[in-house]
Amino acid sequence: MNHQIIKHIVMWNVRGDTPEEKRNAALFLKDQFEGLKGRIPGLQRIEVGLDTSGVDYACDVVLYTEFDTQEALDAYATHPEHLRVKGELGDMRIARHQVDYPLSQCQVEVATAEQR
Repeated sequence: MNHQIIKHIVMWNVRGDTPEEKRNAALFLKDQFEGLKGRIPGLQRIEVGLDTSGVDYACDVVLYTEFDTQEALDAYATHPEHLRVKGELGDMRIARHQVDYPLSQCQVEVATAEQR
């Protein structure tokens, strides 16, 4: 079994005729996914953020998760709690973008104060 942390990031645009409807849909989506915390084996971290940039090309919501292994991420796709959330959200998501990658692909460099 591959024991490498996998990052799973999904971004959505949500349905809504007014800014208030879109915000309510985004908050509902956020609440539903945050409810998965502690319910999915191998899911180590989950964050759900709402866009504050307001730019026309931004997505409305981002889901950031970390899984213990690729196998844990694969199992998440068919986990009953995840499927329940997907069902509750129905067609409120009108666009979806996803990226999965292993932590080993990340090179983090921290600039010192002198480099800034």
